[in-house]
Amino acid sequence: MGYLYLAIAIVAEVIATGALKASEQFSKPLPSMLVIVGYAITFYFLSLVLKTIPIGVAYAIWSGLGVVLITLMGAMIFGQKLDWAALLGIALIISGVVVMNVFSKAIGH
Repeated sequence: MGYLYLAIAIVAEVIATGALKASEQFSKPLPSMLVIVGYAITFYFLSLVLKTIPIGVAYAIWSGLGVVLITLMGAMIFGQKLDWAALLGIALIISGVVVMNVFSKAIGH
């Protein structure tokens, strides 16, 4: 269940962060509410994750995949441009998460 809760936390955080951009400094009510609810869901499920996954591992996966997904959201939804350095950085983040999940003994496979 830990990884399911982690996936929910990541998705909620990505949605909330996208809504943060759309809220235009909390001047739009619907996106602003989505930010508040989304982050509440994020941290609730992240707290559940910590029952079964070590905090360092959970945070690395949550923040790393969050950065990747939010960067892709910025490019696809908000039209932000990604250069080769940004794409390389995303590839390195994904590689780090994969290495941690496949080879780390800290995860407790």
